[in-house]
Amino acid sequence: MHASRERSAGLGLALASAFAFGGSGVAAKPLIEAGLDPLHVVWLRVAGAALVMLPVAWRHRDLLIRKPALLAGFGMLAVAGVQACYFAAISRIPVGVALLIEYLAPALVLAWVRFVQRRPVTRAAAVGVVLAVGGLACVVEVWSGLGFDAIGLLLALGAACCQVGYFVLSAQGADADDAADPLGVIAYGLLVGALVLTVVARPWGMDWQVLGGGAVLAGTTVPAALLLGWIVLIATVVAYVTGVVSVRRLSPQVAGVVACLEAVIATMLAWVLLGEHLSAPQIAGGAVVLVGAFIAQSSTPKAASGPVAGGSGTVAGAADGDLAAERAAV
Repeated sequence: MHASRERSAGLGLALASAFAFGGSGVAAKPLIEAGLDPLHVVWLRVAGAALVMLPVAWRHRDLLIRKPALLAGFGMLAVAGVQACYFAAISRIPVGVALLIEYLAPALVLAWVRFVQRRPVTRAAAVGVVLAVGGLACVVEVWSGLGFDAIGLLLALGAACCQVGYFVLSAQGADADDAADPLGVIAYGLLVGALVLTVVARPWGMDWQVLGGGAVLAGTTVPAALLLGWIVLIATVVAYVTGVVSVRRLSPQVAGVVACLEAVIATMLAWVLLGEHLSAPQIAGGAVVLVGAFIAQSSTPKAASGPVAGGSGTVAGAADGDLAAERAAV
C-alpha cells in the first residue's frame, strides 16, 4: 500500500513538473514580443531562480570541490546554452516546434555513441533515431521548403546539441559511488548559468520598463511581472524540484513517458494561449518524434547516457538515462 501511494505521489509530481516546464515558453514569448530580448528573458529566469535556490547551494557547497566539472557543464550547457537557444528559437518559430526539435537530443546522443565513440547501438535505438528524424521532417514541413524560419530551427537544434554535450560530459564525470545530489547540481547549475548569461546577455542594457508594463497573452494584457514570476518560480524552481522528487519515486520508464507529455502540454498551451496552430501532418510528426525519442533514449547504452537534474531527470541516477532529462531544456 505504501509503495502504491509513493508511486501515485511520484506520478502527480511528474505531471506537475511537466506542466510547469511546458508553460515556460508560453509565458516567455509574450515578454519577448513586448520588447525584451530573448537573452534578457533567459537571464531573468536563471538569475531569479538562482537567488531562490541559494540556500540549497549553500547546503551542498561541498560539490564545488567534489564535482566542479559537472557543475560547470550543467551551468553552461544544460542551463545557459539550452535555455538561451530555446528562448531565442521561440522568438522566431512556434513553441511546440522548438520543443519537438529539442527532443532530437536522445537520437543525437546515439549518433555520438555510434560514430564518435564507435560503440554499437541496438536495432531498436536505430529505429528510434529514424522515427525521430522522420517525424521532425513532418514537423518542419520539409516538402514546402521548411515552413519555418531557418535561424529559429537552427537555434532549436542548438538547444538539443547543448543537451547532448551535457549528457556526454556527465557520463564521463559521474559515478555511482560518488553521485552528486541533483538538487545541489541544479542550484549550482543555475548560479553558473546566471554568471555566464550575465556576460553574454549584459542585462544592464535591458529595457527594464517592460517589466513594469503589460504583455499580451491569449488576447488579454497581463502584468509582465506576473509572467516573469511564473517563469522563475513555477517554470524553473518548482518544475526542477518536483521533477527531481518525482523521478526518485518512479521507474525510469514511467518517468520517460511522463516527460514526453511536456512537449504535448507546451504545444497545447501555445495553441490555446498564443494561437500557434499546427497542421495535421505536424501533429502526427510530433507524435512520431516523441515515440522515436523515447525508443532512442530507452535503448541508449547505460554508460553513454547522462543525467540532467530536475527538469529532467536525476544526477544521482545517471545510469538510468531516462527521457526526463529532456526537461532541462525548457
